[in-house]
Amino acid sequence: MQLQDWLFIGVFLVLAPVFPAVALLIPRIIAPKKPNKIKLQTYECGIETVGDSWVQFRVQYYIFGLIFLIFDIEAIFLYPWAVAFDLLPLFAVLEGILFILILIAGLVWAWRKGVLQWA
Repeated sequence: MQLQDWLFIGVFLVLAPVFPAVALLIPRIIAPKKPNKIKLQTYECGIETVGDSWVQFRVQYYIFGLIFLIFDIEAIFLYPWAVAFDLLPLFAVLEGILFILILIAGLVWAWRKGVLQWA
């Protein structure tokens, strides 16, 4: 392997922090800063709010969503592994099985903690 094979990784590592930093700094520089009472009021969908606009959600809904996301991403990671299963060496098969066992352990933990109870 030559140095130019790794050049794109080096460029990526240099530019990766620059883009989010620029995206965060430019609005702070060019945005007008003249807050007043009307601008700070809650406004949603063209209708003025009546009463308190604060709505509290139960944390369990977020945890349920995060667990769903974890197992959804698991399916994305396991799909290529399952497609090439007969071509993989023993080490890759064992790593895939270890990955599945870790996820099963997480599911059992969530089940025992009662996280999967919806209401």
